Amino acid sequence: MKLVAQTSPYIRKKVSVKRMMLDVIIALIPVTLFAMIQNGWNGIYVFLISIATMLFTELLCHMLIKWPKGMKRRELFSKEGLKKIKGLYTINNITAPLISALIYALILPAGCNPYVVLIGALFGMLVGKMVFGGLGSNIFNPAAVGRIFVGICFGSKLAEAYSNGAVDVVAGATPLGHTMGGNLLNVNFYKMSDIILGNIPGCMGEVSTVCILLGAIYLFARRSADLRACLGYLVSFGIVMSVACLSVYSQNTDANLLKMIIFQMCTGGLLFGAVFMITDPVTSPTTKFGRVLFGALAGCITALIRVCGAYPEGVAFSILIVNMLAPTIDHFMKGKPNKYTWKQCAVLVALIAVVSCILSASVMGGWF
Repeated sequence: MKLVAQTSPYIRKKVSVKRMMLDVIIALIPVTLFAMIQNGWNGIYVFLISIATMLFTELLCHMLIKWPKGMKRRELFSKEGLKKIKGLYTINNITAPLISALIYALILPAGCNPYVVLIGALFGMLVGKMVFGGLGSNIFNPAAVGRIFVGICFGSKLAEAYSNGAVDVVAGATPLGHTMGGNLLNVNFYKMSDIILGNIPGCMGEVSTVCILLGAIYLFARRSADLRACLGYLVSFGIVMSVACLSVYSQNTDANLLKMIIFQMCTGGLLFGAVFMITDPVTSPTTKFGRVLFGALAGCITALIRVCGAYPEGVAFSILIVNMLAPTIDHFMKGKPNKYTWKQCAVLVALIAVVSCILSASVMGGWF
């Protein structure tokens, strides 16, 4: 008998990819239904186009990637050929693009131009996933890739949807648009009750804090998503943004410090990204500390973009940036015990401290 030394994590219960994906779909139901009811047909057709495009793209590319050896293309239209293709296509090849399609639609505005939705979904699936080999091989979040692409290339077309909703990444009509450039005091344009209940402009999936939290409770209760990346994201963002708000408060004691902090935590795509995007197991590290660091980096980058950047929102950008760093994090954690150490804690503290200093200096007019 040969003994093999191996570090954790160890599987303690039956957890399948199929079950995890179905749980994510169920967790997305509250925010999806809210978006459809709130926006009517202007929201429904965005979902339909996104789902149809990503499912068809997944099917077509999967057929090309997994083409049976020796099978001629004309055999595809025969009964035997269809059986061979069907044998290589699983339920995961349906649920995975469905999740990406729902998330992509939810980070778009209602009433978005149909061809913009189609192009973004196609680009996100092809460039963000299938070019890497398909299911389980991609390093980028497909929904974030598609959203950033249309946000940069079709910003003027997205602006046409602002009468019924708005997108933080492009315009300043949403709550975060009033605080961009470090103007953290501008938090009185919307009531906190409206922000929590979703009676504000914004992307379809980002406006209802209640619906997002309902999905989060189900997802984490079922343990179908890792809480470490989510907490690392929210805690790091909360700390550095609180420091920035404290810096503003030190110059203007009439400001409502608590409201400024809650405003930054509950507006934009922060909560949605923390629950449904940063927790993607395929595009995140595999170790415990790796996922905490992964989330912390994304939270710090999001805060930097919101305060120092040209955009009021930075969730999708930050997620794509840390997606690129995930393999590097795994490389440095390779062969090390899968547990927390004081050195790792020191790294997190140093990261948060440095970003906090930058944001504090920025809002006080010191460095930027």
